[in-house]
Amino acid sequence: MSFDASAENLSVRVRRWIERLRRSATRHGADVHENVAGVDEAGRGPLAGPVVVAAVILDPRKPIVGLADSKMLCENERDRLAVIVRRSALAFSVVAVDVDEIDRYNILGATLLGMQRALASLPTLPVFALIDGNQLPRVMPCAGRAVVDGDASEPAISAASILAKTVRDRMMCELDLVHPGYGFARHKGYSTPEHFEALERLGPCCIHRRSFAPVRERLMTTLDLFETAAASN
Repeated sequence: MSFDASAENLSVRVRRWIERLRRSATRHGADVHENVAGVDEAGRGPLAGPVVVAAVILDPRKPIVGLADSKMLCENERDRLAVIVRRSALAFSVVAVDVDEIDRYNILGATLLGMQRALASLPTLPVFALIDGNQLPRVMPCAGRAVVDGDASEPAISAASILAKTVRDRMMCELDLVHPGYGFARHKGYSTPEHFEALERLGPCCIHRRSFAPVRERLMTTLDLFETAAASN
């Protein structure tokens, strides 16, 4: 391919990228030239581990091909795109909300708190934020809008979902080394048969969410066994 043809193809990709961001921004009352942040989480459903939230401000001048809901991408594609997002974005931040705060505030409250922190941690202040889901954090540094299924429709939210998912997966692999036997590196804390079997066999560890019913019920079973044993002595 000649230089002219390559330059022309790049120009087309840039124009399409800018048009996609323009449609995303204007759809929500913002402007493509403003710093619009996308925010998404990973790990609301698991029985163990943190919920991780990312915020991303994309660069209109740097197209990223392949952005999509992280759940729809294979692991290798997520990892590849995460590198590109980190390299190409105008700004990004990733925060983790630990199990103690999840149990204290419930998973929705902890997720919204993480979104608030992720926006506040951006090195560049956003003018507008697109939040995946149907609720906004109570405290935000800018105007914003909740977008249901935004990780599948808004490029900045897709980018945030990819960063949040890849960071959380890596954290769960590291936690698997600290808490062996549960299979965290494989199921990432989600409710799989393997995880339920390990929970029954080993009992909950310190990264299990005690406010989640299966973990709470296993703790109650353990407590009943202790109380029965103590009464018989």
